[in-house]
Amino acid sequence: MEPPHPDWIVPDWPAPAHVRAFVTTRAGGVSRGPYSSLNLGLRTGDDPAAVAANRARLRGALPQAPRWLRQVHGSMVVEADALAEPPEADAAIARDPGTVCAVLVADCIPVLVTDRAGTFCAIAHAGWRGLADGVLDRLVRRLPGPAADLLAWLGPGIGATAFEVGADVREAFLARHAESEAAFAPRGPGKWLADLPQLARQQLARAGVRTAGGGSHCTYSEPERFFSYRRDRTTGRMAAVIWRDE
Repeated sequence: MEPPHPDWIVPDWPAPAHVRAFVTTRAGGVSRGPYSSLNLGLRTGDDPAAVAANRARLRGALPQAPRWLRQVHGSMVVEADALAEPPEADAAIARDPGTVCAVLVADCIPVLVTDRAGTFCAIAHAGWRGLADGVLDRLVRRLPGPAADLLAWLGPGIGATAFEVGADVREAFLARHAESEAAFAPRGPGKWLADLPQLARQQLARAGVRTAGGGSHCTYSEPERFFSYRRDRTTGRMAAVIWRDE
């Protein structure tokens, strides 16, 4: 699949051709200032008319309007096919062709999921709070078939050299799984660098997912290409989308 905009990112994963997905970048929109240019987040402080124009550009690359979520950094999983209004949730599953699952991100990792036959598609918004609450585990348990048949791909998120956290974040993971210790490097007294992609891969592996690609782009470290809340605070949001063609 060619990206609808040359700067947008298409997953490099072994999904069937009828499973379509991409992640937007800053490029291709009309927003200005700290939101330049393709800000897709309505609750960022940007001009609503600019966000509407940006969302219209995204919609033009999709078979249907995205089934947006009201993301709350939790672990609720919803069925996207019947959604009329955005629910409070951080993961969604689509079983019908054409239904577009979507999340907004600006440091948290978008995780895209399908199976080797492409019988469904799913997405999760995976920040540290959602991961600590088990969002990927809950998503995998809702999906049909054996977990070993699932394919996951991690989109752009804050990288292991940039995500400084306190001891409370580290303890939130270690209290559940001792292996999480490998994803934290000491930064100073009471401070740690957290490897969010590694924490996501650990959770997927515990759930039985053997194939999890991506995770190579750091939103914090590439300011020309990605929005980053941790870096800029006042900033826009990118979108990750996934759907199945007929």
